[in-house]
Amino acid sequence: MRRRRAVAAAGAVSAGLLVLSACDKPTAMATVTVGSDSVSSEATCGGEGKALTTEVLNKCLQDKDIDEIEVDPLETVRFGVDPEIADNSWTILLNGQPLVDPMRNNTYQSIPGSVFFNAQYGAQGDSTLVSIKEGGENEATGLWSFRLKKDEG
Repeated sequence: MRRRRAVAAAGAVSAGLLVLSACDKPTAMATVTVGSDSVSSEATCGGEGKALTTEVLNKCLQDKDIDEIEVDPLETVRFGVDPEIADNSWTILLNGQPLVDPMRNNTYQSIPGSVFFNAQYGAQGDSTLVSIKEGGENEATGLWSFRLKKDEG
């Protein structure tokens, strides 16, 4: 009787480990912070190290189900990425266009909030799509997107 229980317990543990190994590994995180508020997200697209096609990237930039944060244009917007994103190079996109040069080995970047609502930088209205693109200038392996909404208060 004891032997059967031990075998059953070992079988249950093995089955549980098999189920866990079949799960997708979470992607690295990216965070946007304004003042004391922040939002963090796993990759909106990709994030597993494989290059994304232009078609997939463009579709991903159209995604509406993304985290948002209010931004006072007088505040600083801080971007943070996990080291594995920084190791692969990353850049900040404003409405799909590069806002800064790609960075490597740097996990942090800050930008004045007013930039995200300035037409000179491609902003339109009181809401802006900001994405963190992992990969070099001519490739993307991951995309983390956030909506920045102008704080009128």
